[in-house]
Amino acid sequence: MIDQSHSPIHAAVEQFVREELSQENAHIAGAVWSMLDAGGKQLRPRITMLAGRAAAQSSPEDPVLASYMELIHVATLIHDDVLDNAGTRRGRQSTNRAYGNRFSVLAGDYLFSWVFKKITIGYAPPVPTILAAMLAEICNGEVKQLRAAGDLAMTPERYLEIIGKKTAELFGSCAEVGAINALLQAGKPSGPALRAETEVLALREFGRLFGLAFQIRDDLYDATASEAQLGKPAGSDLREKKMTLPLIYALADGGAGARERVERLFAYDDPSDECAQNALGAVVEMLRDRAVVERTTHAVQRYAGEALRALAPLPQSAARDELAGLARSLSAFSS
Repeated sequence: MIDQSHSPIHAAVEQFVREELSQENAHIAGAVWSMLDAGGKQLRPRITMLAGRAAAQSSPEDPVLASYMELIHVATLIHDDVLDNAGTRRGRQSTNRAYGNRFSVLAGDYLFSWVFKKITIGYAPPVPTILAAMLAEICNGEVKQLRAAGDLAMTPERYLEIIGKKTAELFGSCAEVGAINALLQAGKPSGPALRAETEVLALREFGRLFGLAFQIRDDLYDATASEAQLGKPAGSDLREKKMTLPLIYALADGGAGARERVERLFAYDDPSDECAQNALGAVVEMLRDRAVVERTTHAVQRYAGEALRALAPLPQSAARDELAGLARSLSAFSS
């Protein structure tokens, strides 16, 4: 894991959590800081800042906006852990396990509201509008994922729709608002017309495609990596009956025997039951099949490659190169 403890993003997040947020609600600040202190890749704030530099190289960096995007991500994780009844996150107790579900729901809601208050005060249109629409899409994706739990008829198209809302929308919005904020600082007039700027369109599409590749890779990693690598129990998606792309491919390629394995696992209400653990192991083995891994990895590489091509309209810059490097790091993934 890259040490982010001295990054401008980390410093901005620490300032807001320890100083501003803690003054308003110290209990929530403590819960948020516990999750932040556990680490993380900080990809969303990083993309926010890189998009700004790629869109307007002369504009100053804005780690404050980037830190807000990380806090929005943290709020989604807090809610996710409640929905999934998770016990760990980033190798530590999840917020819901440490503080309870009721506190966690309110903490996530409060964090969303607090961040959006700050963004509305501090940033010109269309930044607040983009982020409000983004939050609605994330919630829409969460609802669709919940309704699709255990649905063995799930198609790749429906899966992509769900992760497009639940994951890719946040990445796309990070890139878009980072670019727009930089253009505003460079002297462009505020307003919805900024969303049609060539740089903004290209960066939003990069973020969206990067988000699709990222989530597909994450879903494959959930089945193929160890608990130590994941920071949470391996096979968590299966315990929650989530229909991921590796599972969809395994069902399509494995015939009746594959379907029977998954049905047996999903029939258990208590994933900690010994019989459920045996059923989980059988399905995980199925997802680790070479053909399933290769097919899923090909999907990751496809969307990562499309993300790279989305950067083509941007002028050459170190920031564009770094964004391209992030996409290549996804496409280079293997189990």
